[in-house]
Amino acid sequence: MQKIKLKYNHKDNRGYIKDLLENKKINSITLISQKRGKIRGNHFHKKTIQWNYLLSGKIIIYAKKKGQGVKKKILNKGDLVVTLKNESHAIKALKNSEFLVFTQGPRGGKEYETDTFRLKKPLV
Repeated sequence: MQKIKLKYNHKDNRGYIKDLLENKKINSITLISQKRGKIRGNHFHKKTIQWNYLLSGKIIIYAKKKGQGVKKKILNKGDLVVTLKNESHAIKALKNSEFLVFTQGPRGGKEYETDTFRLKKPLV
């Protein structure tokens, strides 16, 4: 898991433009809402990379690569984090939250569960 530092591409009196991703093939974009205290995930994907962009609220993302310890990152509005293939991950909402998930790999529509492998022992 890596938190990505975003920069402004352009900023003036009208507002700003900020690229969230560049030069990435995206198979789906998903909007997720999550209530305070609830947990999502506790799984990994063999073929899928996911970028999570927090629109509102506050979440904590837990991630673990094979043979390593659990890492966690708190995301506030405007933060972007990526989880890679074979990286176990879980999300806990610290406040009611909404976030976008940009997916590279089989994760949207009818393929939603085809690359999801549940953890026997949850990260959180």
